[in-house]
Amino acid sequence: MKIHEYQAKAILAEAGVPIPRGRVAASPAEVKAVAQELGGPVVVKAQIHAGGRGKGGGVKPAPTPEEAAQVASQILGMMLRTHQTGPEGQRVKRVLVEEAMAIGRELYLGIVIDRVAGLPVCMASAAGGMDIEEVARTRPDAIVKVHVDPATGIRGFHARKLAFGLGLHGDQVRAAADFVTRLYAAFEAKDCSLAEINPLVVTDGGRLLALDAKMNFDDNALFRHPEVLALRDLDEESPLEVEASKYGLNYIKLDGNVGCMVNGAGLAMATMDIIKLAGGEPANFLDVGGGASAEQIESAFRILVSDARVKAVLINIFGGILRCDRLAEGVIRAVRSLKVALPIVIRMEGTNVELGQQMLRESGLNFIAARGMRDAAAKAVRAATAA
Repeated sequence: MKIHEYQAKAILAEAGVPIPRGRVAASPAEVKAVAQELGGPVVVKAQIHAGGRGKGGGVKPAPTPEEAAQVASQILGMMLRTHQTGPEGQRVKRVLVEEAMAIGRELYLGIVIDRVAGLPVCMASAAGGMDIEEVARTRPDAIVKVHVDPATGIRGFHARKLAFGLGLHGDQVRAAADFVTRLYAAFEAKDCSLAEINPLVVTDGGRLLALDAKMNFDDNALFRHPEVLALRDLDEESPLEVEASKYGLNYIKLDGNVGCMVNGAGLAMATMDIIKLAGGEPANFLDVGGGASAEQIESAFRILVSDARVKAVLINIFGGILRCDRLAEGVIRAVRSLKVALPIVIRMEGTNVELGQQMLRESGLNFIAARGMRDAAAKAVRAATAA
C-alpha cells in the first residue's frame, strides 16, 4: 500500500525525523492561508502516488501567499503526467505547502527489503535528487548499502557507515546517524516495504531535513496497523485493483491486450513472460491464489473482461489446492452470466484436470483448449491479434 508524501512525513515526524514546516491543502484559499501561517516563501507540491512530480510541473515555488494561491490554482485539478503515472496521468486533488529551504546539498537515503538476502537494506548516496535511478544504473558504487538483521536492529556502526557514505563530516555525521536510526525505527514499527528520503537535504545552515518522503507498506501486515490502513487513498488506485482487493485477488493492470488469470505469483510472472515471447503483451497480472472458490473465479473473470483493452483471455492454472474442476465451474458460470464473447484460452494441469476438461467440453461454450504454456500463449496472442 502507498501513501502520500504529507502522510509519510507525518509518520516520520512522529519518529523524530526532521521535516520542513508545512501543511496539506485542497483549495487555493487554503494554500494562501497556510503560506501566510508559514510567513515566508513556500513550495507548493502536488500530492499523487508517483515520483517525478517536479519534472511534470507538479512542484512550484511561490514567494508570497498570493502567488502560492495562484500556483495552487494551476496544480489542483491538473492531470499530472510523470514517468510513473503512465500517459493518462493522475488528477491532483490536494497539495502540500511547505516552507522554502535554502539547499546546500541533496542526498539520498532509503530502506527497502532485499528479497535475495531476506533482510532490510539501508542505502545512502551523496548523489541524491530526481535522477537517483540513473545513478543506481550507471554508478552503483556511488550507493552505500548496509543490511540490517531485524533480530538486533540497526546499530551505531551501521548508521555511521551510512552517514560517511553521504559524504558528511563532524557534527553532521552524528546528526545523520540519528536521522538514519529514526528512519529505520519508523520503517520497522509500521511494517514498511519501502521508506525513502529523496532528497535528504543539507541546508545552507547545516541542518539535515527530509525534503521529500515516500513510504510503502506490506499489505499482509496492515491488519496490525489500522492507523496506516486509514491513510489509503482509493482515488490513487485503479478501480479494477480496488475491486479485486475486495475479493482477496491480486490484480495489477498493464498495457497489453491479453488478459491473464493464474494461480500463484510465480506462474503469473512466467505467464506474462511467455506471452511476450509469443509476440503479445499481457493486459494484467491477476493471481487468484491457491484456494480460490468458484465465486472468486467468477469475480476475477468479471474484473478481467471489464478492461476494454482485453481482446483475449488466457487462463493458466496448475491445480493443487485450487482444483481444476472448481476452476472450470467458476469460469463456466462467469462466461454464462456475463455473456462473454471474447476468445478464452485455457491451459490447466493438476488435481481433477480430466474432470475440469470434461466440464469445459460439455458446457457448450467455445473455449480454446491448449496443451502446455507455449501452445496456450501462442493461441491467446493469435486470438487477441485477430479480434
